[in-house]
Amino acid sequence: MSVYVGNLSYQVTQDALTSVFAEYGSVKRVQLPTDRETGRLRGFAFVEMSSEEEETAAIEALDGAEWMGRDLKVNKAKPKEDRGSFGGNRGGGGGYGGRNRY
Repeated sequence: MSVYVGNLSYQVTQDALTSVFAEYGSVKRVQLPTDRETGRLRGFAFVEMSSEEEETAAIEALDGAEWMGRDLKVNKAKPKEDRGSFGGNRGGGGGYGGRNRY
C-alpha cells in the first residue's frame, strides 16, 4: 500500500518529498506523475513506505500541513482502477467486417 500526497507545489522534487517522509520512516519509493503532453508535474505523488505504521504516522503528521506554500492532502492511496472497463471498443478486433479478401 502507498500514501497519496495531493496539492503539491509544481516545483517539488523527488528528493525533497523523500526527505519529508523519511522523518516518519523508511521511504521505499516516490512516484511523481507527469502530464503526458507537457511533461509538467501533475501536483500529486505516491509515497511507499516500509510499514503500515510508518505510513499512518506520516499521514497523521502531514495531512493538512503547509509545505512549499501549500496545504498538503495526505491519505491512503486507493487501489488503481481498471481503466479497461470504460465502455466502448478500444481498438480490439482487427477483423475486416466479414468481407472476403482475395
